[in-house]
Amino acid sequence: MSMLSEFKDFAMRGNVVDMAVGVIIGGAFGKIVTAMVDKVMMPPIGFLTGGVDFSKKALVLAAAQGEKPAVVVAYGEFINAVIQFLIVAFCLFMVIKAMNTVRKKEEAAVPPAATAPPAQEVLLAEIRDLLKKG
Repeated sequence: MSMLSEFKDFAMRGNVVDMAVGVIIGGAFGKIVTAMVDKVMMPPIGFLTGGVDFSKKALVLAAAQGEKPAVVVAYGEFINAVIQFLIVAFCLFMVIKAMNTVRKKEEAAVPPAATAPPAQEVLLAEIRDLLKKG
């Protein structure tokens, strides 16, 4: 089997394609969450805290000197990132919770199928019964 055909088989598996779709949708969802946090949630929080813009909050450890940039701890951006993470984590939790609920309802609605014992067990049971008869 050539390397190209192996790669084609690998790339066309369902789980690889599903993962690619998930990554693309996740990237788009991340942009939505970023916009929601930066443009919708943080301005009211800043207003309630006296006009503070958290994305601009930083601690300057060393001022810029000539061409040397300032050393800055941008904790405001960290706060925004934490809020974004919490939103994404909560959304994923809700999606998984909904999926589990639907799965449980489907499992409860479908009665378990009566499965026949394997042929070996049937044969062994017949041999046992013959041995008991004598």
